[in-house]
Amino acid sequence: MLENKFKVGLMALLVTAALSGCSLDGDDGEQGPQGAQGEAGADGADGSVGADGADASLGVSLAVIGRSVVGGEGAAEIVQYHKATQTIYATNGESDTVSVIAIADLTGEAVDSPVSADTLSSTSVTLPTEVNGVALDGLTSIAVKDDLLAVAIPADEKSENGYVLFYTGLNDSTPAFLKAVEVGNLPDNVAFTPDGTKVLTANEGEPSDDYTVDPEGSVSVITINDGVPADSATTLTFEGFNTQQSQLEAMGMQFPNPSGRTINGVTINTTVAMDLEPEYITATNDTAYVTLQENNGLAVVDLTTMTISLIGLGVKDWSGYQIDAQEDGEVSFGQYDGLYGVYMPDTITHTTWKDATFLLTANEGDAREYIFDADDEAACLAAGGEDFDDGDCLAYTDEVKVKDLNAESNSPLAMLQANGEIDDLRVTLGMGDADGDGEYDGAYTYGARSFTIWDQNGQVVFDSGDDFERITASVHGAAFNNGDDENEGDSRSENKGPEPEAITTGKVGDRNYAFIGTERMGGIFVYDITNPYNVTFSEYVINRDLTEGLDVDDGIGDLAPESLVFVPADASPTGEALLVVGNEISGSVTLWQVTAN
Repeated sequence: MLENKFKVGLMALLVTAALSGCSLDGDDGEQGPQGAQGEAGADGADGSVGADGADASLGVSLAVIGRSVVGGEGAAEIVQYHKATQTIYATNGESDTVSVIAIADLTGEAVDSPVSADTLSSTSVTLPTEVNGVALDGLTSIAVKDDLLAVAIPADEKSENGYVLFYTGLNDSTPAFLKAVEVGNLPDNVAFTPDGTKVLTANEGEPSDDYTVDPEGSVSVITINDGVPADSATTLTFEGFNTQQSQLEAMGMQFPNPSGRTINGVTINTTVAMDLEPEYITATNDTAYVTLQENNGLAVVDLTTMTISLIGLGVKDWSGYQIDAQEDGEVSFGQYDGLYGVYMPDTITHTTWKDATFLLTANEGDAREYIFDADDEAACLAAGGEDFDDGDCLAYTDEVKVKDLNAESNSPLAMLQANGEIDDLRVTLGMGDADGDGEYDGAYTYGARSFTIWDQNGQVVFDSGDDFERITASVHGAAFNNGDDENEGDSRSENKGPEPEAITTGKVGDRNYAFIGTERMGGIFVYDITNPYNVTFSEYVINRDLTEGLDVDDGIGDLAPESLVFVPADASPTGEALLVVGNEISGSVTLWQVTAN
């Protein structure tokens, strides 16, 4: 039954969610059984509860001890830390360089006025504009390991493969170009395995703006021998899944694309391999886990056999949680039957417990929207698209509002529409019409507004539920669910909310913590995950002036944390753990010192 909304500021409530997931390895897959929710360990068994429970409840504190504004929007997206020289490297998409920030002299003293602070200087590594006759686009990601820096850069032409540029000399603080290795199309993330023997890229292979060129997504693997990268990569594709779309959809994946439509004079025929778009990687020495954000799945890469299996993530039922899905300038939580969240994780990381691997995802959500220029409305419509804005043409989007879905009679969606409270919430066309008759029985919104811990079977161990919105609503009131470039409270409630984007883990004392950055609000949440079956909220911090009406040009602080790197105490110049944050919109790299309370 649909419940009426209520306007409140509530305390944080920790909840768990359960859903089924299964894997597909290229053969006909079957839906796996629902795993039972695991029990917390016995009191005192691993220090996570029992005798140490009181200490664990004290959590951690964070304070800004350094900040560097390396540019404007796009200037600080992905950050990395080089332990030997105590140096931060950051992508700088504004200048198409890599920013270098030395922090060996950093003290643990909190900075004055952290919102506007610019206490750390930076230098830069200039990148080439072409390799082997191929013009390069802007860099997307970097990774650091020992003496090597790996830089992922797509080709300027959508139809051409990208490259990883390798630099050596980091141990002497003198990065020098070593070689370029061709990988797949549009490498969006690059990562080393922990032992440094492999470099991996998630090759997104996004379509062109007019959707007439759609390269295949892939994962590339470059071997490193004695610190020297191989001259070529092994690129793994998803072509083996091209006949498996129905099984993948049954697992909880989606394939939102305009296949069969004519756009800009071209008939679109999209395969599974073209539709899968790898986003982000976390890896052990033997296995890589790759998010397939828009498809709501994970690719699991066996680095020994060089084979790929897929896991569908299913959906989150919002009927058991509070969600603000309307932009009315107030805190307006409600519970709604027929409303589901499609996890669609962006960043992924992993941790271990009882010698088993557990995956952690930041469930941002992402719509597919492709726009190309048209001179006038007639040209736009003739191209098969929709008039979008100022003569531009919307070639394709899978995003609509709840009120625009064609509801099946007497369905939960019909009840949602009759109530009308969340009419303008953005939802995907990719789910909710299981029989393909054009009528939807539910509404499936982008992202889960949470972070999730998964076991290696794709089962949910913990989900932060509605914590992020409820905590920020309690702290900020109607200024919560803000945008990432200007202060307008409650301006993102109808469109993915706080958008959890970045996630990492790290150990402080004898406790293991997860740190999650929210792209829109800019705040960072901290959870104690020492026992993944007994997770507790620990801290929330934000380095932003939320005064209504101010924007990025007013210097309102850290905006859009895109990546987080945890520096353990024994690798930190201050002797205390650090959290390094790359903030894309504000162009700032911020160092938070993390101390046990």
